[in-house]
Amino acid sequence: MKAKSIMIQGTASSVGKSLIAAGLCRIFRQDGYRVAPFKSQNMALNSFITSEGKEMGRAQVVQAEAAGIEPSVEMNPILLKPTTDKKAQVIINGKVYGNMSAAEYHEFKPQLAEMVRSIYNGLAEKYDIIVIEGAGSPAEINLRDKDIVNMGMAEIADAPVILVGDIDKGGVFASLAGTMLLLTEAEKARVKGVIINKFRGDIKILEPGIKMLEDIIKVPVLGVIPYTRLNIEDEDSLAERFNQKMDANCMETDIAVIKLPHISNFTDFNALENINGARVRYVERAEDLGNPDMVILPGSKNTIEDLLFVRKSGIENAIYRLYRAGTVIFGICGGYQMLGTEIADPFHTESNIEKIAGIGLLNMKTVFRKEKVTTQVKASITGNDGILEGLDGTVVEGYEIHMGTTEYLEGCSPYLTISSVLGQHAVKVDGVRNGDVLGTYIHGIFDNMDFTMGLINNLRKRKGLGKADGIVRSFREFKEEQYDKLADLLRNNLDMERIYKIIKEF
Repeated sequence: MKAKSIMIQGTASSVGKSLIAAGLCRIFRQDGYRVAPFKSQNMALNSFITSEGKEMGRAQVVQAEAAGIEPSVEMNPILLKPTTDKKAQVIINGKVYGNMSAAEYHEFKPQLAEMVRSIYNGLAEKYDIIVIEGAGSPAEINLRDKDIVNMGMAEIADAPVILVGDIDKGGVFASLAGTMLLLTEAEKARVKGVIINKFRGDIKILEPGIKMLEDIIKVPVLGVIPYTRLNIEDEDSLAERFNQKMDANCMETDIAVIKLPHISNFTDFNALENINGARVRYVERAEDLGNPDMVILPGSKNTIEDLLFVRKSGIENAIYRLYRAGTVIFGICGGYQMLGTEIADPFHTESNIEKIAGIGLLNMKTVFRKEKVTTQVKASITGNDGILEGLDGTVVEGYEIHMGTTEYLEGCSPYLTISSVLGQHAVKVDGVRNGDVLGTYIHGIFDNMDFTMGLINNLRKRKGLGKADGIVRSFREFKEEQYDKLADLLRNNLDMERIYKIIKEF
C-alpha cells in the first residue's frame, strides 16, 4: 500500500520548514508509523555521505534520524551545491552530474521530473507516511512552469500542503496571504492549513490577527510555534550563529572558526557548540580573531577562492602569528588542503587558477581531480603528545567529501589512520600534523566525544582550567533527546488531530 503524505512548504527560505518536517517525522514515529522524509531538490553546502558512499543534504539526514531510519539518497535525489553566485555543482542520486549555471539548470529540470516521480513512488512503497519538504517559496511564479520541488512536487505526490510563515521576521500575515494570492486555484486547493512559526510574546494579542487571516485565506491556522532554541543541526539556526558576537578574550576554551565565503559542512561544529566550557565563534575579519585557543579552517566548496580570501583579508598573517604563539591550528577538508604548501587544479575543477601556494604550515601538496571522493570512514588516533595527549588509540568515525588527493612530504607526521572505508577494511593516512597544526579530511570528527573532549580538556589544561563537563553520554544520544524535545514542542502547539485528519482524508 502506498504511503500517505504531507508536504511542508514555506513563504520563504529560513522560515523553519526543515525543523517542522523533522518534528513531524519524530511525532509520526512515536505514534507507531513508518515514516520517511523527502525533498526532491535541496540547495545546501552542508552534505552527508551515506553508507553506500552517496552524497545528500544534511537536512534530510536530520529528518531521517528523527524518523529513526538510516539516511538514503532517495530521500534527497537532487542536491545543488553553489560554487559561485551563479553556478552550482549538481548532484543526482548521490553522485556529481556536473556544474551548471542557474539558467542551465532551470532548463534541465523537466528532464528530472520523471526521475523524481519514480524515486518518490519507490520510497512511498516502503513507508506509511512521507513528510515532504519544499524549498524557498511556492509563490515564485517565474519558476512555476518547471517546478519540481514545491507545488510541482505536491502534484507529483498528490500531497496536501501545510504552509509555514516566520513571524519573527515581521509581516507574517502579509507573507501568508500574499503567498496564497499568487497560487493557482488548483494549488490553493492543496493548502489545508498554515503554521505561524517563531512567535515571541503574548498569544492573546495575536489571536485577533489569526481570525482575520483565516477569513482572508480560507484555511485554518493549525498552530503557533513559540520561538525556541533547540540543539538540532539546522542550516537556518546555524547561519544565525554566524552573526552572534562573543568575547574573544573569554576565560572558557575559545575556538575560532574561520567563516569562509564558501564555507561548507559547518554542521561539523554543532557538537563543539554544545560543550559546556567551550565557546565557538565564527570569524571573517583578521582583527576579530583575537587570541583563541584553537583556530579551525573549515570545509569549503571553493577552496582556492577561499584561500585567496584568507590571504587578502589578513587572516593568513594572523594565523601565522597565532601559530608562532603556540595556538592549535586545525583544518578540515578544504581547510586541511589550505594548510599545505600547494594546491593544484589542472582540470579547472574549481577555478581558472591552476596552481596556488598554500598557507604552508603542513608540508603536503594537493591536486584536484575530476572524481569526487565520497565515503564513510573509521579511523584511529596515533600519538600521545601535545594536544593529543591521552588520545592514542581513540577511534573516530565520519565521512569524506573532497575532489583533491594529497601527497604528504617530509615533516608531516600521520596521526589519523583509517581502518575501514564504507565498512570494509582499509589502511591509509587521513590526517597529519606538524606539532600543534593538525588537519584531516574527516567531516563529523568532532561528533566523536572521546576525541573531542580529550582535545578540549588538553586545551583547557594549557590554560589552567579544569575539565569541561561536555555532553552527557554520546552525541548521538544527545541528538535523540533534542528530537524528542522538538516533537514535544510541536505536539503542544499544533493541532495534531487536525493534521492527522488532513493526511488521512486528502
